[in-house]
Amino acid sequence: MTKRTTTTTVTFRKAFVLTGFNESFPAGDHVVETYEESVEGLSFLAFQRVLTLLHVRRNNAPAMTVSVDPADLDAALKRDRACCPDSDNTSNKDNP
Repeated sequence: MTKRTTTTTVTFRKAFVLTGFNESFPAGDHVVETYEESVEGLSFLAFQRVLTLLHVRRNNAPAMTVSVDPADLDAALKRDRACCPDSDNTSNKDNP
């Protein structure tokens, strides 16, 4: 089974919230790691996401890493873009 990891940096202009968390996360750049495994038995190469981690830098507190639902993260990014439409929010840096 082939595995791959993609690392992306997302930028929030304002503090944001994610479903399932009782706290808000600070604005700024945060690293997202997506882990995928190949799907066996197909006639073409396909990958399935198995884990998405958000590395959160927090003001006056230790950094933390949380497992997130990619759909919740996308929704938070869309809300952030709606308040600040001139931002792109993502920078993709794939690991080899």
